[in-house]
Amino acid sequence: MDGKHRWQAIPVRLSLAQFEEFVLPHLIRGRRGPPPQLSLHRIFNYVLQVLYMGCQWKALPIDKDCLGRPEIHHTRIYRAMRRWQAAGCMDAIFAGSVGKLHRDQLLDLTVIHGDGTTAAKKGGDNLGYSGHKHLKGDKVVAFCDRDCNVIAPFVTAAGNRNESPLLCDALPRLSQMARAIGMDLKGVRVSLDGVYDCRANRKAIFNRGMVPNIPENPRGRKTPKRGRKLRFDPAIFEERFRTIERVFAWEDKFRRLLLRFERLSAVHYAFKTLAYTMINLRHYC
Repeated sequence: MDGKHRWQAIPVRLSLAQFEEFVLPHLIRGRRGPPPQLSLHRIFNYVLQVLYMGCQWKALPIDKDCLGRPEIHHTRIYRAMRRWQAAGCMDAIFAGSVGKLHRDQLLDLTVIHGDGTTAAKKGGDNLGYSGHKHLKGDKVVAFCDRDCNVIAPFVTAAGNRNESPLLCDALPRLSQMARAIGMDLKGVRVSLDGVYDCRANRKAIFNRGMVPNIPENPRGRKTPKRGRKLRFDPAIFEERFRTIERVFAWEDKFRRLLLRFERLSAVHYAFKTLAYTMINLRHYC
């Protein structure tokens, strides 16, 4: 690694200029009914406040107007967030942040680090009990570059699922993001841990022009596996503790992702996409 890290604080709210640059072009506006009395900038900051504080919608602290009444009801903020989530605005905002980083040459794509994480959840769909970690939650597989920037949409599954088969679903999303913003992934090293060591995953990485950097998983063998040794760089593998594991630690800053109140996983994953967007926007905000 070149040692040039950017450890700016991860933003939890956006100024008007930042909102108009990174968020507003990707939001939809209603075509019927009266215009909203509160600006989209303030509504979006309320959504970020819910994500950061982790409170329920009815417990969200809302500013008062000139008459001493709340300037907006929490159900209006929830409806706006659900409308943006259903229209794919959160995914578009995340893709815009990755494209901005690529245009400003802030992505270090010589190595892509990927891993999965399991978080404890209160309830809802797409959950399962992980016997390995002894908790109930869902698994998320994400990719980041060498500078802790999330570069691809994540893939989710229940907590009782194995992470290894999820990689074949995550790689097409990585290739789709690369085509959308004009990234070239030919020859890029993909660093993963030993749980992803299988022939199907290595073949899927090779077919996309990338090179896997995965430690060989002995799987209880008494003797080494026959055949030539697979190419593996331990120095690149050690970077995962300063890259993808750091991203998962930064994700815990947003308390809404630690304690899930949403019964629908789509709403929860929209919050997670928004958290990854804020991690990418730490360079600008």
